[in-house]
Amino acid sequence: NNNSVVFDSSNNKVIISYVDTGNSDYGTSVVGTVSGTSISFGTPVVFNSGGTSHVSSAFDTSANKVVIAYRESAGKAIVGTVSGTSISFGSEAEFESGETYNVAAAYDVNANKTVIAYRDNGDSDKGKAVVGTVSGTSISFGSIVNFDTGNSRDMVMSYDPVAQKILLVYKILSSPNPGYSIVGTVSGTSI
Repeated sequence: NNNSVVFDSSNNKVIISYVDTGNSDYGTSVVGTVSGTSISFGTPVVFNSGGTSHVSSAFDTSANKVVIAYRESAGKAIVGTVSGTSISFGSEAEFESGETYNVAAAYDVNANKTVIAYRDNGDSDKGKAVVGTVSGTSISFGSIVNFDTGNSRDMVMSYDPVAQKILLVYKILSSPNPGYSIVGTVSGTSI
C-alpha cells in the first residue's frame, strides 16, 4: 500500500517506497534498475519497523539522498542512501508529534530543501507544511506553518523549477469537497 516512487539521478536508480502489508505494515523501500524496457530490483529494505502509512518521497539532488516522509501515528521522515542496488537509512526524525495524515513531500532545487505537507489531526485537521534540511544521513526541520485552517486532505506537491516555487494541491473536507491550489516559497528553513 501507499506506494511512492522517486528517481535517484546520481545513481540512475528508481526507489519505490511502500507499506508492506505482508510484513506488519512496515515501511519498506526497494531499488529498481531500468534496462531497456525492463526493470529489476534489489532486496527490499525496511526503513520503519512499525505501523507505517501515508508514505511520500522526494530526491534531494544537492545531498544525493532520498527523503521519505510517512505516518507512524506521528509524522516522521528518514534519509536514504542508495549504493548499487540497495538502500540504507539514517535515524528517523519527527516533524509532527500529533496524529499525522495525508503526507506529501517535494524537493525545492533552488532552496536545497525538502518540503513536507500534511494534515494535523491533533489540531482540527489543519493543513500544515514544514521545511526539512538534509545533512549527511539526517534531516532536521524548521517551524511548522499552516497553509489552510480548514479540514485539509489529499495533498500532492510538485516543484516548479522556472518559478522556483512549490505548488501544493489539496481538497477541503466540506461539501462539495472543493479543490484548492496554493504556491509556497521557501526561505531558509521556512515556507
